[in-house]
Amino acid sequence: MALPYEIIVGLRYLRAKRRNRTISLNTVVSITGITLGVAALIGTVGIMTGFREDIQEKIVGTTAHVMVQDRMKDSMGDYQAVADKAEAVPEVVAATPFILKQVMLTTQSGAQGVILRGIDPTRERRVTDLEKNLSSGDLGALQQPVKVNLPPPDNPNGPLQTSEKPAIILGKELALRLGAFPGDVVSVVSPVGPLSAMGMVPKIRTFAVVGVFHSGMNEYDSSMAYIDLAEAQKFFNMGETATGVEIKVIDMFRANEVARAVERTLGFAYGARDWMQMNRNLLSALKLEKTMMFLLLILITIVASFNIVSTLTMIVTEKQKEIAILKAMGATRKSIRRIFMLNGLIIGLSGTAIGIPVGYAFLWLIQTFWTFDPTVYSITKIPVHVLAEDVLLVAGSAILISLAATVYPSLQAAKLEPVSALRYE
Repeated sequence: MALPYEIIVGLRYLRAKRRNRTISLNTVVSITGITLGVAALIGTVGIMTGFREDIQEKIVGTTAHVMVQDRMKDSMGDYQAVADKAEAVPEVVAATPFILKQVMLTTQSGAQGVILRGIDPTRERRVTDLEKNLSSGDLGALQQPVKVNLPPPDNPNGPLQTSEKPAIILGKELALRLGAFPGDVVSVVSPVGPLSAMGMVPKIRTFAVVGVFHSGMNEYDSSMAYIDLAEAQKFFNMGETATGVEIKVIDMFRANEVARAVERTLGFAYGARDWMQMNRNLLSALKLEKTMMFLLLILITIVASFNIVSTLTMIVTEKQKEIAILKAMGATRKSIRRIFMLNGLIIGLSGTAIGIPVGYAFLWLIQTFWTFDPTVYSITKIPVHVLAEDVLLVAGSAILISLAATVYPSLQAAKLEPVSALRYE
């Protein structure tokens, strides 16, 4: 079946005659501009998506998908019953109690305010990736007292004595700042202690470091420490209570729906927050950054579309006689517009078809040859993930911009009168 004459004429117009190579060059420049715009968009969106997913993975690797707390009180006395009910909710994998308090850690090298978490090591490994993030030590060591050699409290220069201390796990950055590593001891200072005639006296207890974790998130690695749940209850005088219950779900992106189901199961007295709510500011900033980068880089494609306008305008100027002859032979204004809009569509499709693999090649080169020092950065390679919907959005935007650039030249061509164009022929 023969092609419509609009397609045949449009393809011929994109090729220049020997006397005028400028149009052919402009066509190549237009396609190159669209190619670079599409490649830049694919590369940028892929990197931004990769960073967002990498941060999400680190967040949910350190904290649970859903956190349940008592709306009425700061502590939860029936945490075991709450955990059992939560585990019965569909799509919940596991649940475990936790204690969360702010304390001060001190050593001979310095002091640091941190968040101290009391956890059940046996159940914690089913809910978070803390055990996987340990660079040294074992999570089960939290449940056993550690023998350390320390001088007597009343005589710092006296002979060392063996004593048993509860265990603690520190974040990597926190351990570096305090100069405390497995085998060393740290003092945990709680601002909430017993009352005396002078007011509230801070409570101090010595813990032995048994492990160091590295999540890749400096916010966690520099300000978080873990101890056993029972030791936390004893240290903070909480009795048989906990701060709340943390939950792991099957699909972390449906954590909000599961949180609502948990609330319905437990009743109004309990509130559940998912990991996206707890990190809303960070995730919103990443999403906004990706959107703004997309809008800024789409300007590259818009600039490239001006080349399409100039190319088609030159074609209209050069092909006035041919256009007049076509109209004299019966071609309608709609057909003439279709010829030049087809030219812009071909340029857009060509640039997009070339730009997509170029963008993928750019990302492959970055991942293959661009590495970082793990002792300085939290990543060794730039995370990259290209989503199919992002590729479709980029391709659709480039093609629509190319098509929009043909509106003015095609209207000018359609308005051309055969009589005026052929008057002096």
